Amino acid sequence: MRTRPTLLSALAFGACMSALAGACQTYDFEPVEPLAIAQTTFEEPLVGRKPKPNVMLLVDTSGSMTEPVDTSDPDCQLPGGEPGETCAETDPCNPAVCPTRWTELQAAVPKFLADTGAFVRFGLTTYPDTRGEDGLAASCRGASSTSVRKDLPVAEDDASLLVNANAINDLLQGIPNAGTGRPKGGTPTSLSLRFVKDLPGLQNKDRRQFVVLLTDGLPNCNEQNAYEISNPLCRCTLSTCSAAGKSGCLDMDASVEAVRELLAKEITTIVIGFGTETAEGNGPAVLDAMARAGGFARTCKEGETSCGANDPCDPVTRLCQRPFYQAGNQTELAQVLEAISKELVDEDACLIRLDPSQLPSDPKLIVVYVEGERTPAGADTWELTDDGVLFTGAMCERIKASTPDAPVDVGLRAIRQR
Repeated sequence: MRTRPTLLSALAFGACMSALAGACQTYDFEPVEPLAIAQTTFEEPLVGRKPKPNVMLLVDTSGSMTEPVDTSDPDCQLPGGEPGETCAETDPCNPAVCPTRWTELQAAVPKFLADTGAFVRFGLTTYPDTRGEDGLAASCRGASSTSVRKDLPVAEDDASLLVNANAINDLLQGIPNAGTGRPKGGTPTSLSLRFVKDLPGLQNKDRRQFVVLLTDGLPNCNEQNAYEISNPLCRCTLSTCSAAGKSGCLDMDASVEAVRELLAKEITTIVIGFGTETAEGNGPAVLDAMARAGGFARTCKEGETSCGANDPCDPVTRLCQRPFYQAGNQTELAQVLEAISKELVDEDACLIRLDPSQLPSDPKLIVVYVEGERTPAGADTWELTDDGVLFTGAMCERIKASTPDAPVDVGLRAIRQR
C-alpha cells in the first residue's frame, strides 16, 4: 500500500457529468508538478486461506512474579515486618486479598487464548528452568527442552488449535503462586530467547512467526555477561549486589542481540513488560531496545496524537514513543493481550483496510480491479466502507477459497483531494 501525491488533470470513473457532451472518457492519473492531491494505490494478491502464524509464548516465571502488583496495598504488607516490607519477600502473598503479578497474569490470559486460539498455532515456554533443582545455577538457567511446556502444534484446523490454546491456559493456571512449582529464580532472558530461536517449530518461513516475550523484570542472568558485580560498569538489577559473580548485572546487550538473531531468522519478537521494574529505572530503555530490534514496535493510527498516557505518537512514522507493551495489573495486561491478538489474527480476507488519509474524498473517486479487469461496486463484488474496500457476495467467497498457489489479484486507485 502506498500513497503518492499527484495532480488530477482529468478524471472519469465510469460516470459522465451532465455538463459534458458526448461519450465519457477515462484518463490515467499522471503525476505532475505542483503536487495537489493524493493517490492511494494497492496492488497485491489476496489469499483467503493463509497459513496460520506460529506464536511461541515465552513467559517469565522468575521469583519476582509472586510479588504484589500493588506494594502499597495494606493487605500486602508483611505483618510484624519493617515499614514497607511486603509479602513474597519472606512469606507467600494471599492472592485472595493481595493479587500478585502471577495471579493477575493467570486472570488475564484465558480470554486472550480463547479468542485467539483458533487462529494461531500457540506454544508455551517458561523461564528460568528451575524445575528439579535449587541453587544459583538453576535460578539462572535459561529455557531448555524441559521448560517447553507445549510445543508448537502441527494442526491447522480451528477446532484443534482451540483445544491446544485451552491446554496452554490449563498449564499456566496450574503453576501455583506458592509452594512446589511456583515461579522462582532470576531472569535469564538472553539465554531463553536464544533457545527458542532454534526450536524446530519456529523454522517455517512459509508462515508468520512470533515470540511473545512476557517479562516482569530486567535480564540479569548470563554467565557470559561482559561485567561482574565487582566491575563498576555492572548495572545492578537487584536490591543488593554485594556478592561476587555476574548474576544480577544487567544483561541488556546480549538480550537485544538475541532478539536481532530471531529477526534474522524471520521470527518477530513482541515485548510485554509487566510490573514496576519494566516501567521505571533501566526498564524502559532495555525493553525499548528489544522491541525495536524485534521488528514489532507499537504503532498509532492516522489522526491519533497519543498512544496512551505520556506516550506521544510520531505523526510521520506513526510509531509510539514507547515501542513495547507495558502493563501493571490484570486489566492493563488484558488490554495489551487484546491489542496483540488483533495483530496476530489475520483480518477479514475480504477487506482491504485503508487509513482515513487513504480513503477517497468522494466515493466516485475510486476504481477497483480484479485480475486486471475493472470491477464496479455491487452486491457480489465490493463496497466502500469507513474501513476500506470490502469485497462482498460471490467475490468475497472467491477470495476466501483462494490459496497461496492460486491467489486473487486485486488492485485499487483512490483519489483524495487535500
